[in-house]
Amino acid sequence: MKTFKLISLQIADEKQELIEAELTDGLIINKEDDQSTWLLEALIENEQFKKIKDALPPVNGEVNIQAVITKKENDPASFKTILRIIKDLEGHKSIMFEGHLQRSRSKYAELLLEDLIQQGMTGEALVEQFKEKIRSRPKLTANK
Repeated sequence: MKTFKLISLQIADEKQELIEAELTDGLIINKEDDQSTWLLEALIENEQFKKIKDALPPVNGEVNIQAVITKKENDPASFKTILRIIKDLEGHKSIMFEGHLQRSRSKYAELLLEDLIQQGMTGEALVEQFKEKIRSRPKLTANK
């Protein structure tokens, strides 16, 4: 098994729009088993949990999530998961997901470029916005 820091987490709602889960802390584990299973645990303050709870399925329900692992500069990794448990912990909720990494052909730069073009950017403005956003890495929606 390998353990990593969970930096950020986004949950895809019914419309496949991403809802940011503001983490207090998080952990992600690659179980390195025959099924390539990953465990993701997110610790979220109760007030923040209220903002995401409608995007969560019932326990043992499927949900797509995106996670940034180890460093905020890393590209988000997409996972197809099952919500395993939501546990109360002194002013927080611990949310455990179990799932599998989705190998996506689309890379962040390609998605960003498509998004900027859809916004009508061209020429030098497109190049400048692309350079700025590739450094700042804003979140992109799941359906782009």
